[in-house]
Amino acid sequence: MKASDLMVKALEAEGVEYIFGIPGEENLDLLESLRHSSIELILTRHEQGAGFMAATYGRLTGKVGVCLSTLGPGATNLVTPAAYAQLGAMPMLMITGQKPIKTSKQGRFQVIDVVDMMRPITKYTSQVVSGDRIPSIVREAFRLAHDERPGAVHIELPEDIAAEATQAALLPASMMRRPIAEYKAINAAVEMIEKATAPVLLIGAGANRKLTAKMLREFVAKTGIPYITTQMGKGVLDESGELFMGNTALSDGDFVHRVIHYADLIINVGHDVVEKPPFFMHVNGKKVIHINFDGAAVDPVYFPQLEVTGDIANSIWQIKEKITPSPKWSFEFFKRVHAAYVEHRTASEQDDRFPVLPERLVRDVRKAMPKDGIVTLDNGVYKIWFARNYPAYFPNTLLLDNALATMGAGLPSAMAAKLVYPDKPVITVCGDGGFMMNSQELETAVRLGLHIVVIILRDDAYGMIKWKQAHMSFANFGLDYGNPDFVMYANSYGAKGWRISATEELLPRINECLDDPAVHVIDVPVDYSLNDETLNQSIRNLSQSL
Repeated sequence: MKASDLMVKALEAEGVEYIFGIPGEENLDLLESLRHSSIELILTRHEQGAGFMAATYGRLTGKVGVCLSTLGPGATNLVTPAAYAQLGAMPMLMITGQKPIKTSKQGRFQVIDVVDMMRPITKYTSQVVSGDRIPSIVREAFRLAHDERPGAVHIELPEDIAAEATQAALLPASMMRRPIAEYKAINAAVEMIEKATAPVLLIGAGANRKLTAKMLREFVAKTGIPYITTQMGKGVLDESGELFMGNTALSDGDFVHRVIHYADLIINVGHDVVEKPPFFMHVNGKKVIHINFDGAAVDPVYFPQLEVTGDIANSIWQIKEKITPSPKWSFEFFKRVHAAYVEHRTASEQDDRFPVLPERLVRDVRKAMPKDGIVTLDNGVYKIWFARNYPAYFPNTLLLDNALATMGAGLPSAMAAKLVYPDKPVITVCGDGGFMMNSQELETAVRLGLHIVVIILRDDAYGMIKWKQAHMSFANFGLDYGNPDFVMYANSYGAKGWRISATEELLPRINECLDDPAVHVIDVPVDYSLNDETLNQSIRNLSQSL
């Protein structure tokens, strides 16, 4: 059979449902093979959007998301999504085309070394030099993309190799079993927890995968130990109850940091080195148990005293089965902190001034969304407010990127989420800067008939950097820009555009858009002027008074 046919069959055998991307002339054999395949090609308007969609598919399903580009400029457009998936631990495969490698009549036109370019930002990258190699290369790419820690992989399929004949057969997938922690580590963890007086769970990005949430729910139900989350650990456990102590959206000075500083033992579940540590360890200071798929990467602010290495869900289950809640545990201070945090958050959400304050926006989005609805975020200062103020009830219902933290991913992520969960409401919240980086994907969303709501927070500037600029006492410079009329812009794509002119209009408009199956874009003027005062001063002063 033709090598491109074998490639597609190998992808089908791995369970691929979608390929996101933009083919070029070097992919035409593969495109023809896809035409006869069960795999659906999702044609996007930019390779970056395709990569973000594939990565988000991988993040939500645990399966490998696949994206496609041609050589040269198409491949370079996948660099940011590759880094996004690699740092965010999202399983993703990129397939790129290339000029013929045996005989080429075009010299080095559009030719760059894509394999070498991808090497630093992927777990695996390989050029197919013979059709006979396709089964093993595809199997190895999928194995590594899945394997903890998940990430990005890349295969380059040259034009002449795709067209050649091959008699190679597919390789069966082997059964994969993740190692479990040894009993000595489990027993040591149980002993440390039982001896503590104020233990707290810290839930990181690695816990937002596999069956970890179920085991953690059982552990907390048995022990009553309070928990906090990192930005990418949100939703692993229900964040609406009194045991949730907050999110480490800010680096320091928030209510949650009072809990961290008071605790004598931090049970760190799924710590990921891409997320900045929300506490600073000191020699002879508080103790930390590291529970993760792999060992701790030690640095000056992270050197756990015990490492429980293996499948996280199994480790938590083993600890839960052996542990006995201790009468020495005292959580009274934690309860005071929780009450103060909720009181401050609730009060700040009532402000109805216009343009809309971010705290009010977060409240209205939470009110509009059911518990299992999915909100995706682009990157901007509003991400801190959502991480801090938006209670998530289930894993992967608030999708934010605190790893690469790239702009431009919000809209494509929402589109992928809707494809994976067509019956769940999906909202994406984007700054005007991030939205415009991949706004052309509105056409893709309309063409696919997706029902998503796009909320654009318009401040006509790069607001996150302006916040930092003000905090450093620098003059306002170099961060302001103009915007199109977002209502007309959305309408031009066949979407439905709306503009908020008063804060009380926001929640009803969101509800109306969630009820109407179409692509909706809501232009929301936002006021970030109080960010510095609130995030850097008032919250710090209130938390320190406890």
